[in-house]
Amino acid sequence: MPIVTPDLCDDYPEVLVVEPGFSNFGAMDAFGGEIVTVKCFEDNSVVKEQVALPGNGRVMVVDGGGSKRAALLGDMLAEKAADNGWAGLIIYGCIRDVDVIGKTPLGVQALGTHPRKTEKRGVGDLNVPVTFGGVTFHPGHYVYADNNGIVVSEKPLRTD
Repeated sequence: MPIVTPDLCDDYPEVLVVEPGFSNFGAMDAFGGEIVTVKCFEDNSVVKEQVALPGNGRVMVVDGGGSKRAALLGDMLAEKAADNGWAGLIIYGCIRDVDVIGKTPLGVQALGTHPRKTEKRGVGDLNVPVTFGGVTFHPGHYVYADNNGIVVSEKPLRTD
């Protein structure tokens, strides 16, 4: 089923729309699913733990504090996420290895790219509400993303 965020905004005027600033990097231009949240800052330990678990079509929303000093996702974690059934990741921060991620069957949106990986200090929070782009993302709510933007809903939306 195609995800087209302008159509979702037309059909569901109550959806929340994330402020512009994200770019699409994954091979899947459009993706959506139930939200799992990670809150971390320049440490992707929790992201690494989560991509190793079954994604079941969910979307990981990562609040990296908007940092542009290190990448919270690289090719190995993206491939693991795709292999484990994650629909995608939305990262309020940077990623790296974009050429490989662009060929990985996964939705990935982020603020930009950075070649440096994060330190692994085991710091981060899982499934807490996170706020960025003018929207609060709640675990268990739903997010949909494409080249037009990102929308959030409390309930799953029909995308056909």
